[in-house]
Amino acid sequence: MIQINPFTETEVSDADDLDLVNRIKGGDRDALELLVKRHQAWIYNIVLRMVYVRQDAEDATQEILIKIITKLSTFQGRSSFRTWLYRIAINHILNMKRGRAEQMEWTFTKYGDGLSSAPDADLPDPKSVPVDVQLLVDEARIGCTTGMLLCLDREQRLTYILGEIFGITDTAGADLLEITRENFRQKLARARRDLHSFMQDKCGLVNKANPCRCAKKTQAFIKAGYLDPHNLLFASAHVQRVRGLAENKHEDVNSLDAAYAEIHRDHPFQNPPDFIASLRKLMDRPDFKSILEV
Repeated sequence: MIQINPFTETEVSDADDLDLVNRIKGGDRDALELLVKRHQAWIYNIVLRMVYVRQDAEDATQEILIKIITKLSTFQGRSSFRTWLYRIAINHILNMKRGRAEQMEWTFTKYGDGLSSAPDADLPDPKSVPVDVQLLVDEARIGCTTGMLLCLDREQRLTYILGEIFGITDTAGADLLEITRENFRQKLARARRDLHSFMQDKCGLVNKANPCRCAKKTQAFIKAGYLDPHNLLFASAHVQRVRGLAENKHEDVNSLDAAYAEIHRDHPFQNPPDFIASLRKLMDRPDFKSILEV
């Protein structure tokens, strides 16, 4: 179930959220489930791009959802509900412990050296793998370009994910990060510069002069354990792309920046696990209603 884009400038979706919040405060469990279903996919997709490892993303998303539920009574309406909700998510993301991928302490130099040292090879025999070979190439492409984000520091990475991949406006970005619009634009410009400079130097997806090719590296990624043909983390045959859900509204992006951003916006918008089942333990507590009361 793909949710509405929470970063669009529509009052209707926020009004719908507020209606659900009022029902939740009255103890309506169905309303709580609807609120979680509305936002869990967006939170999960932001976190997944931050931490790379699916299990880490699932754990962090569940922590965020629990935090949102238990803090509902503190919402005072000083900002839009969506701003309040995603501030909780973003603050959690910025302050959470480092995940397994972050512990690798990737830099662009280290990442580039790893790509250069991965030997080129022909694609595997289609009869030797359990999925279509093109899906393996897609997995290599999406995994590699997602991994590049880990070379940005956490704040840069989050700014890039919000502003460039999900295309939120500088107004919304500034509200979420509680900074000025100019500061948000500056942070986004620095993240673009660092990431796109690396891609211009190493990645063959846009700069055809670069020798690195996803199809040529697929076998190396499999042998190194970064790609498991039996358990694809990113690629699937039928997916909804980020670009179909998040319009990029930035007017200061030049054509080359837009081309590099499109590589990440072509990634799938991943369906999250359903967090409702685990959250029901919280909802089943005898004091659940009192948790939600102001």
